[in-house]
Amino acid sequence: MSDLLNTVVSAGTFEGNQELRSRSELTAKEVMREVGAVLRMSEADVALLAEVEADPGEDQTMIINMGPQHPSTHGVLRLMLELKGETVLRCKPIIGYLHTGMEKTGESLTFMQGGTNVTRMDYASPLNNELVFSMATEKLLGIDGDIPERAVWMRMLLSEMNRMSSHLLFMASNGMDIGAVSMMLYGWREREEVLRFFQKVTGLRMNHNFIRPGGVAADLPAGWRDDVLEILEMLGPRLDEYDTLMTGQPIWRERLQGVGVITRDEAIALGATGPILRSTGLAWDLRRDMPYLNYKDVDFDVIVGSYGDAFDRYAIRLAEIRESMRIVRQILGKMPGGDFRIQNKKVTPPPRARIDESMEALIHHFKIFTEGFKVPEGEVYVAIESPRGEIGCYIASDGSATPYRMHVRAPSFVNVQALPHMMRGGLVADAVAVISSVDPVLGEVDR
Repeated sequence: MSDLLNTVVSAGTFEGNQELRSRSELTAKEVMREVGAVLRMSEADVALLAEVEADPGEDQTMIINMGPQHPSTHGVLRLMLELKGETVLRCKPIIGYLHTGMEKTGESLTFMQGGTNVTRMDYASPLNNELVFSMATEKLLGIDGDIPERAVWMRMLLSEMNRMSSHLLFMASNGMDIGAVSMMLYGWREREEVLRFFQKVTGLRMNHNFIRPGGVAADLPAGWRDDVLEILEMLGPRLDEYDTLMTGQPIWRERLQGVGVITRDEAIALGATGPILRSTGLAWDLRRDMPYLNYKDVDFDVIVGSYGDAFDRYAIRLAEIRESMRIVRQILGKMPGGDFRIQNKKVTPPPRARIDESMEALIHHFKIFTEGFKVPEGEVYVAIESPRGEIGCYIASDGSATPYRMHVRAPSFVNVQALPHMMRGGLVADAVAVISSVDPVLGEVDR
């Protein structure tokens, strides 16, 4: 074992096979596997790619850690980088420092309680987590076609507002990472207005547990429409300011254009989705290509890039905020009246006022929230488009009130594996820009 690994072992940070080992300890086949096997390339193609990265000699390279405490890794993400001067030859993401076991925890919680668990995965987009879990549960229950129209449109409204707040957070952190410090203040300021709206609707700024199997927890409050219109009117001119501050600036373009390039074939082979996949020019968006809720009834464009670089990923997210605003305006005109959750006593707790009047209602309420409701045997996978790509929820039910097995296909987890391919051959100074352009949330990676 090399001196480096001896050092990290003695420091208590050695992660076994996750570690990036020095070239002297790797066979040619292992190097080739690191370079391209995950992309399902032929051995001949990988060999050609590996020739470009011929062994530079052990004395000319060094292996360093970036993270897990680095502020620009967006959470406890650790990258081991092999550098030759300022050039990144290899990169290996090391994860697991935030592991919370949410999927296993979900198997001990009832389907009614599950929303409080999944909402904490992607904490920048909690409502989308709740939505995919609720839709999977409803499909198992066989009530997915019975959700009241008002609840469906409310879910769309909250999902798109959450997409806006998530991308605004990206604008803030991406600007900070690249050096546009004032962007952190502006992006945070605009996101705050959306969070205030969420607080008014759900009672909480984050981790809402508001979208639940059968509909939503409560109806929209008085004045909600005016609140949404105020946000839309405020946000339009602010996004134009972002364009002035960043999009057209030569320094901003120099830092992002041609940095962290990934091709369409690489993105598909790696399973990348969301802005990363769309930056390669592939217009894949589950809202349009595999419609759910009522997305088929609204008009919006799927924003794509051309070069698959960090600038495309930034520009796509900025444009997607505008598209979400466009969708929200249509939702305002289409929002119907009626129930906000299904009127099924097996799934829906009684109205709060009834609990004070009826012992049966009190018992019903108590049983729903303590024992939960039983879900028929079966298995299901449901996927939706989160701000980071395809988030999917797989649930296997054994007929009890808790999932027998639960697994979440988290977009951040899948997208992080694209980092080595984006960073290879780039400068170490660009590593921060590449990580930021992926926009990972580590609560979702280490769920």
